[in-house]
Amino acid sequence: MTEFTPVSGLIGGLMIGLSSILMLLGAGRIAGISGIYGGLLTPAKGDLGWRIMFVGGLILGGATWPLLANPLPVDLQVSWPIMLFAGLLVGFGTRLGSGCTSGHGVCGIGRLAPRSMIATLTFMAAAGMTTFVIRHIFGG
Repeated sequence: MTEFTPVSGLIGGLMIGLSSILMLLGAGRIAGISGIYGGLLTPAKGDLGWRIMFVGGLILGGATWPLLANPLPVDLQVSWPIMLFAGLLVGFGTRLGSGCTSGHGVCGIGRLAPRSMIATLTFMAAAGMTTFVIRHIFGG
């Protein structure tokens, strides 16, 4: 998918922002996916149900979307073991950084949290450097 789609991007961004505000105002929780998922692994008493529903909704939405819409073809550039290893590295990174892009970039910046602003700048700088290295050093 290489088309420039500012309207759908804006609508999607507004929906993400609105959902994070609703979660904060309605449940008093930050919609950071890594924190929600991490809470499933080490649940506090009475704190499990909403986390299961949240993560279940993410999984159900991802599984249902191809049935309702015209699915895009998926062409993996690496093997499944490498994908799984990369996922574990992302999980480690979110624990090391005390949150993920959804927690820091969407919710934290919206709350004007300095730690989240620094984390998001770090994410973006790392993404830029990675893109530069892959494109210009390795010639990908």
